[in-house]
Amino acid sequence: MKYVKLLSVVVVLFLVSSCASVRVSSDYDREVDFNQYKTFAFYKKGIDKVDISDLDKRRILRAVEADLIAKGFTKSENPDLLVNIFTKSREKINVYNNNYNGWYPWYYGGFGPYGFGMGAYNNVTRSTEGTLFIDLIDANKKELAWQGMGTGALASSNNISKKEARIKEFVTEIMAKYPPMAE
Repeated sequence: MKYVKLLSVVVVLFLVSSCASVRVSSDYDREVDFNQYKTFAFYKKGIDKVDISDLDKRRILRAVEADLIAKGFTKSENPDLLVNIFTKSREKINVYNNNYNGWYPWYYGGFGPYGFGMGAYNNVTRSTEGTLFIDLIDANKKELAWQGMGTGALASSNNISKKEARIKEFVTEIMAKYPPMAE
């Protein structure tokens, strides 16, 4: 019985932590020398097409800018890299079924106050999962050099500070994959 309780606690903690984390991947052109890039600018034409609020766009762009500057880049009118973003979201429905039967001393019913019992506990939750793509485009060649992608649960739009923290977490986790030689 202790083993089952311990296992259920571990599973719940894993599920909670996996919901909170950002799953990240990246891809890049192996022919590109990423040390050549020192300056960046945002690709306004592409960013304008992103279907999220202007406030969220600015939050994402500020986080990307802060990360690139921390990596030694400079924002420029004549950049080496153009930064573009793209987002997707989808609603997830999670169903948790906990059917149980057996000896439960705390179960009231069945064969008396202590005894055999059966029951079920169902829980349905809805959440929104978002994906943020960050593209780094070679400004001279107009070719994609690097792309990072992060997927995870989105923060509620009712709490602005949580939303800003979640966006920053997405960007930080994605940009940790750049430059690819650091992997």
